[in-house]
Amino acid sequence: MSNGKHYVIPPAPQAALAVAGSSDLFPVRRIWCVGRNYLEHIKEMGQDEREPPFFFAKPADAIVPDGGTSPYPSLTKDMHHEVELVVALKSGGRNIPVDKALDCVWGYGVGIDLTRRDLQIASRDIKRPWEVGKAFDASAPCGPLKSASQTGHPSKGKRIKMGRLHSMVVARTRAHRWRFMGLGATQLNGLAKPEWGSLASASGGKARQRGIPSPL
Repeated sequence: MSNGKHYVIPPAPQAALAVAGSSDLFPVRRIWCVGRNYLEHIKEMGQDEREPPFFFAKPADAIVPDGGTSPYPSLTKDMHHEVELVVALKSGGRNIPVDKALDCVWGYGVGIDLTRRDLQIASRDIKRPWEVGKAFDASAPCGPLKSASQTGHPSKGKRIKMGRLHSMVVARTRAHRWRFMGLGATQLNGLAKPEWGSLASASGGKARQRGIPSPL
């Protein structure tokens, strides 16, 4: 029983991320990821750097909190990792101007986008959705968040602990995303890919996530 409603099976736990330096949690409703927004990765994947970024999603329960374990997924021989700047939204809307987009940001963190690259490419080549390659269980490890009131907002060229923001500007990417669909509170957005690479199955098929830092 919850809020007077009776569910025929127990509802899933609320996905959440820790807030650094406190016992508070940030509830997560959706995870939106941005593709084709980092120049070196675009080149590595053989794509046209002039094309605009695009968007894909991961389920909220794909999150692995800091210190958790991500099992090596089945059916792949080529799992990749990409380090992400995570943007946590406190509000949203549609058609929000660029100069107002950062008002929707609660804070930032560092996450990892895990990809079964061989399955993703196989789906892409026959024009099928990417979920099998991107949205599998435990595919979104993420460290604790820090509020923007503590860190400020990153901007183009600013040095952060995981790399430099070259052509990735948070406000403009958010505004471009709002052209297609609305965004709301308790959503995470993965933006940056300063580091990426292939992962081999290790430690008996599990990757241990330790001490993912704050980005700022």
